[in-house]
Amino acid sequence: MENVKVALWGFGAMGSGMAKVLLGRKGVEIIGVCDMHPERAGRSIFDILNVEKGNRMDVIVQSNIEDVLTEKGCDICICATDSFTKNAFPKLKFALEKKVNVISTAEEMSYPQAQNTELSKELDRIAKENGVSILGTGINPGLIMDLLVVCLTGCMTDVKHIEAKRVNSLSPFGPAVMEEQGVGLTVEDFNKGVESGKLAGHVGFAESVRMIGDAIGFNVDKFEQQMSPIVTKVDRKAPYGFAAAGDVAGVNMIGQGYVDGEVKIDMIHPQQIEPEMEGTYTGDYITIKGTPEVSMSIKPEVDGGLGTIAMCVNMIPHVINADPGLKTMIDLPVPRAIMGDYRDFIKR
Repeated sequence: MENVKVALWGFGAMGSGMAKVLLGRKGVEIIGVCDMHPERAGRSIFDILNVEKGNRMDVIVQSNIEDVLTEKGCDICICATDSFTKNAFPKLKFALEKKVNVISTAEEMSYPQAQNTELSKELDRIAKENGVSILGTGINPGLIMDLLVVCLTGCMTDVKHIEAKRVNSLSPFGPAVMEEQGVGLTVEDFNKGVESGKLAGHVGFAESVRMIGDAIGFNVDKFEQQMSPIVTKVDRKAPYGFAAAGDVAGVNMIGQGYVDGEVKIDMIHPQQIEPEMEGTYTGDYITIKGTPEVSMSIKPEVDGGLGTIAMCVNMIPHVINADPGLKTMIDLPVPRAIMGDYRDFIKR
């Protein structure tokens, strides 16, 4: 049986991280990479990653996706670029029309029907017409503050209120995330960015709330979210971001899902670069009131960068095996680490 063939669209922090993992797995191979960044385009992925090529086929990063994706040229394309469904849509459409399955890291793609109903329907239509499937996933949204919550409700006979809290570090993420969170801005510029809508903060609360609601039968009739700056008292430097003392090191996001006028789902998510420098320690916490009550904590947090990389890499077989169409994490088998031969997980 041939190896599972994977193409990567985007070779920044997430895409290159996925490549490193895939190169260490059995039964899977990277057949092409697209990235327009001048420091990466035209170079071998093995040189970029500082990994021995061995007897593997060399893979040169291409700046033009048409040089990477051909019709049925691979089993799946992981698109590690945008955060928003609208921005990601042209890329996703291109890959689907090449009759290639897709995994997207775009946060809104974790449950795009929450805010992009028409684009969701269009992606579902395109995928079905071409006999392939598409999934958006990551660590959050995708697992920690939504799918894991849904799983924990499985041991309950009654759910009255859900609180999902993630205290995390932004340090592993790339420049796009730093920009979305306002890392390095003055407080004044941060507040202006919030008012104008230029700053996204955490992307995915609406998607997580809707995923939870639809999964357990909460009819979420209203969603709200708020964001405020986390101001650092010391200089903080991460691989892809810097915040001087007095400036913004991250953002505190909170969100609420209402059912029949009452808040039933609370989301709490302070995230910043190098949080330990000022005594903040990371963790993931889920509290569900009902029968029986559930309280879960993971300390420190599940690493956001590695977690996103792992979720995408580990969901490859499930997406390939899925019926054609747009899928979400509540449609597919539960994620699990793929430690064996990828080919053994594929239904042929």
